[in-house]
Amino acid sequence: MYGPKPANLAKQQGVSLIGLIVVLGMITFIAIFAMKVFPTFLEYRSVKEGVMAAKKTDGTVREIQISFDKHADINSISSIEGKDLIITKDTGETQVAFDYTARIPLITNVTLMIDYSGTTDPSGKIPEKPAEPVR
Repeated sequence: MYGPKPANLAKQQGVSLIGLIVVLGMITFIAIFAMKVFPTFLEYRSVKEGVMAAKKTDGTVREIQISFDKHADINSISSIEGKDLIITKDTGETQVAFDYTARIPLITNVTLMIDYSGTTDPSGKIPEKPAEPVR
């Protein structure tokens, strides 16, 4: 008399198998995407730290480049080198900037490109990179 009530199949709720597969597929795709993008963001932060440390040397252009290259070797930075830095001395103070593109292969022939840039200039303006001489 007081036993369990019979289940009404019309009112049952839950996730279907197809819905579960779709949700797990989306979560997997987002996780793979994050695992591929996150290391480039960490490298960008390390580049910013290296540029700040190189600026503190307050030496010649070559000394700043060497300082950054040492930081890059220690922190496994492969996207940019000391020779790629934009070093200016406009207002009497040395400013160091960088600008590079990270290419992240996602799926077969699909590549995500992220432009990273930064500067030690308080105004935040990144100067144009000088043109390379034609050989």
